Amino acid sequence: MSVAATRPQVPLFDLVEQHAPLHDEILGAWSRILRAGTFVSGREVSAFEREFAAACEARYCVAVSTGTDGLVLALRALGAGPGDRVVVPANTFIATAEAVSLVGAMAVLVDCDPLTRTMSVAAVERELRAHGAAGIIAVHLYGHPADMDALARVAGGHGAWLVEDAAQAHLARYRGARVGALGRIGCFSFYPSKNLGATGEGGAVTTDDAELADSVRALRHHGQRERNRHELVGCNARLPELTAAALRIKLRRLDGWTAERRRVAARYAARLEGAEGIRLPYTARWAEAVWHVYPVEVDDRDTVCARLREMGIATGVHYPTPIHLQPAYAHLEHGRGAFPEAERSAARELSLPMYPELSDARIDHVAECLLAATEAGR
Repeated sequence: MSVAATRPQVPLFDLVEQHAPLHDEILGAWSRILRAGTFVSGREVSAFEREFAAACEARYCVAVSTGTDGLVLALRALGAGPGDRVVVPANTFIATAEAVSLVGAMAVLVDCDPLTRTMSVAAVERELRAHGAAGIIAVHLYGHPADMDALARVAGGHGAWLVEDAAQAHLARYRGARVGALGRIGCFSFYPSKNLGATGEGGAVTTDDAELADSVRALRHHGQRERNRHELVGCNARLPELTAAALRIKLRRLDGWTAERRRVAARYAARLEGAEGIRLPYTARWAEAVWHVYPVEVDDRDTVCARLREMGIATGVHYPTPIHLQPAYAHLEHGRGAFPEAERSAARELSLPMYPELSDARIDHVAECLLAATEAGR
């Protein structure tokens, strides 16, 4: 009998299981909002901003409609625009580069570190020495912080600002400090599958800079600092009250969920350590990762994915095509081979099921199936 026939299917993540114990509490909060009739810019958003700022150990938080909007508004608050060069990693979700393009600046791609898969500090330094840049966006990829001290030294030496794309890194720590206030400004996503996921879309910007927070707050609200006085050309990027209420409820569980993600990661590592043909994720000594995904690397990734699917194991790929090979960025004229580490990761990365409710038995089953799937190819 096949393994799949004797085991239940294991999803990549399970929002139904996560929300089941929160169902009544979230509906109760939504009922209060419905009775009050305040759906935008109310108490829930203000309270969430205070609470999330505290969680990130930042002075300010500005809630916004999406993580991408957070990046765009952060760049606008920093004054980024046409003629500016902004350095971003080639191996990240396209929103990082997209935000740069949307403010009219030029996304300058660099390769990733071969161990952490976060932005290569050496590659950034080479780029700034050769051509300069207005700023750098460091992505805390998969929930593992980028090397912020080293990037800050490079940025400071060339007069560039440093932004954190922390969309996958809620509560991660770098040298003991929470991400989100390590650069000039940090940007978070609350897409439903994130470690702190909204009941829909959502995002936030965090910073210790009062002026930047004030600018983002105005930009998200049609450029208004006071009603009917539009000082800036802004947009509508507000977070709804209903979304903020659910995020507040979930934020209270985030520490516990993060601990459970670390349990899952540790058990995967114990079961897979030393296995031939499987590269486990690397954690730098200065990082406390939060495991948005658990990214292993394997040969013949697509075949392994197919075998796991037959066994009832869902997997993901983050990300199959680096930004420089995406049609939207063909104008940068980077051919295949331009960023070898990013391309290597894109061809080999495989995300295993990762969510706080994942049982030890299911983790062991996923590991067993992965070992079988990789051994079948040898």
